[in-house]
Amino acid sequence: MSNQHMEVIHHPNRDETIPMPFVPAIKIRSGKLLWLAGTTALPVYHDHPHRREDLSKHMPNDLEAQTRASMEGIKKTLDAAGATFGDVVHVFVFRARPRMGDIGRASAIIDSYFAPYNHKPTSTNLAVLELGEPEQLIEIQMVAVVD
Repeated sequence: MSNQHMEVIHHPNRDETIPMPFVPAIKIRSGKLLWLAGTTALPVYHDHPHRREDLSKHMPNDLEAQTRASMEGIKKTLDAAGATFGDVVHVFVFRARPRMGDIGRASAIIDSYFAPYNHKPTSTNLAVLELGEPEQLIEIQMVAVVD
């Protein structure tokens, strides 16, 4: 991990042979917190109230496609703040109408955005009955630490 503001915390007796997609804790040593809004497959800037034609265009019934679109929106927000996925300390993932294997499919895509930074943030992954719109399968929110 390359962010000088963070220190990854591990248990002293952990089994390092077990591959983990997240870390148990990150200590913030300096910097400022950057809270990102929950992001969906819709473009970050979209009409409110939502237009039905936008939902059908941007929210296919495909968890992987919605996850990628959400992560691209988050990337644009991080870029606008002068941050990267390497600066993220926590990821909140909300998945609607979960099916077996969904957590792995969404996590693989999310993790791919952190891999170039050799970074694993802390995370919370929740399955919920419904999100803001019936077509919405995922919403992702992040917290980063920046200069």
